[in-house]
Amino acid sequence: MSANFNRLALYNEFGDFGGVILTVNRETVQALTARLAGVPAEDSVRQLYGLAETYLDFFAEHANLLRSLFEHRMEDDRPYPDDILQMVMDAFALMHPPLVRVLPDADDVKIALLSRTLFSAVHGIISLGLEERMIAVPPQMLRQQVTQFLDAHLVGLGILPAR
Repeated sequence: MSANFNRLALYNEFGDFGGVILTVNRETVQALTARLAGVPAEDSVRQLYGLAETYLDFFAEHANLLRSLFEHRMEDDRPYPDDILQMVMDAFALMHPPLVRVLPDADDVKIALLSRTLFSAVHGIISLGLEERMIAVPPQMLRQQVTQFLDAHLVGLGILPAR
């Protein structure tokens, strides 16, 4: 009886299991954005590295929650809720100000695409690196890989000098 009652209470609150997942996803992206927003912004290049390092730390602590956020598929081809999509875009947008400062001549469209590309690349490196079913990368080596990627990308953009 108790399990059925709990299940009914859950469905009354969230509608269905998808509602539970979406609620958890909202809370996850809010927590991630808050953590990313805390990265110091005095030095734009350091801020970009700090955002990547903070994302790595958050992902390592909450891998299943982030996988749910990025891998959940809506039932019956329903669209993903706009509020969660906007929240994710707001997290991407935290890279926008430091990129504007280091690339002052770039237009907003280029900066927005660059923000998305950097976030996606760092996410992919971290996600695959932490994937235990595949070839997992030890955390310290993963941190080095993310730093090396950013080094190469920022050199390619002319933000950092070539070594």
